[in-house]
Parts: sequence; C-alpha cells; structure tokens
Amino acid sequence: MLRAMRYAERLRQRIQQTGSRLCVGLDPRPGDGGAAAAREFLTRVIGETAGYAAAFKPNMAYFEAMGIEGIRLLEQLLASMPAEVPVILDAKRSDIGETQRYYAQGYFGGWNVDAVTLNPFLGYDSIEPFLNWEGKGIYLLAVTSNAGSADFQRQQLADGRQVFELVTALGERAAAEGVKTDVGYVVGLTNAADVLRKIPDAPLLIPGLGAQGGELAPLAAAARSAPDVINVSRGILYAGDDRSLAERARDWARKIAETLPA
Repeated sequence: MLRAMRYAERLRQRIQQTGSRLCVGLDPRPGDGGAAAAREFLTRVIGETAGYAAAFKPNMAYFEAMGIEGIRLLEQLLASMPAEVPVILDAKRSDIGETQRYYAQGYFGGWNVDAVTLNPFLGYDSIEPFLNWEGKGIYLLAVTSNAGSADFQRQQLADGRQVFELVTALGERAAAEGVKTDVGYVVGLTNAADVLRKIPDAPLLIPGLGAQGGELAPLAAAARSAPDVINVSRGILYAGDDRSLAERARDWARKIAETLPA
C-alpha cells in the first residue's frame, strides 16, 4: 500500500512546482459589504492568485466577525479551494481534552483543511488531539510578529533557554514519537532576527512581511531547508494601488524568491 504524502512533503512539492513561497492571507474586512461582498471578493482573490500561492491562509477572526454568514462563507470557500494549493486555517485554537478533540475533528475531519495554527500555552496534551491526522500539519505559535511577543515568548528562563524554545520542544517531542501530523511554527519576521538560529528546521509560517515591516534577510541568513512559507495579506488584498490581485501576488512571490529561492 502506498504511503500517504505528509503535509510537509506536499507543501514542499507545491513550493517547487510554483517557484513560490508566498502564502496568500485571506482576511476579508467585515465592514466592506458583509458576507455577500466578501464572497465575491475572495472568490476573485483565490482565482487570480492561485498560480502564485504556495498556500492560502484564511483567518478565522475575519469570518467570525461576520457572524453565521461568515462561517458559511468560509465553509463554501474551503469546499471550492483549488485542490493543488494547501490551506492553512489560522485559528490559533487552545483548549484541553474533549474541546480540543472537537476542534481537531471540525477542522481536519469536517472542513478538511491541510494545516491549523494552534496556541500551545496549555501544554503538550492540548495539541495531542491534532497530532495523528495523516497528511495534516499544525503550526504552533512560537515567536509572533507583535511587540508583545517580548512579554512571554522571548523571555529568558533560568536554564538559559527562551520561552519559545519550550514550544519548539513540543514539536520535537511529537516528531520523536512518530506522529502522523507534521509540526511547524509561527515565527514573525519582525522578531525573527535573534531567534531563528534556535528554531528547528521544521516548516515555518512567517507573517510580518509587507504592512508590518518585516525583512527577509534574517530568514535568508538562517539557510533553512524546510518548506517555509511567508504570508502576505494586506499587501495583496488591500494594497491600494492600480495593480490587479494577480500582479500583486506575482510581485510578492518574486520579491520573496529573490531572497529565498524555492
């Protein structure tokens, strides 16, 4: 029997096929006409940018802000996504026991997304319900792109490690246990320069480029081999220029590739 392709393998294959590490963030502004307008807009975004997308990343918050219609919209979009483009659901869920098990069932079993972002603050048992889904991935929040990441994530412990290294230890434990789900990390470009050398060579979801002012140079200097993807949302959806959505995605994909070849 053929072995199913792991999430990281599929993502790597997509990056190689497109020559792009661009993750297109799907963050519809709820005030711009509600769910009906968002449906039309996001359908165009997906259709025009798919050729340059290593992955799509719908952010749950923007859909939840539109109420039940927003959730229905997300379900419809997920059902019609191009099959060749991995989908990372940006949910940042964190809970324990049965609750987390149902989150996993809903996202991986019901919506069939390829990967999910999780907040690992509640510990290893809170991510376990997501760990044995064949062909799926999770991204644990390690070093986020906001200034507040200094409050906890980059604090130094008595043993010399920083708090985010406790997060990466969870991923390394999962790998050592041979789980079916691939574990990666969220690392924001704006805070990446001093931490990348401590991050395992596992898939990274990297926000912070574009509107947040992050630079790619530290990532290039880290000489990583994992199938990392760099998210751009506002710079494609709401750039405020006269380029098409496809042209914006193409330009970001090229900018990333100049520093980080696929």
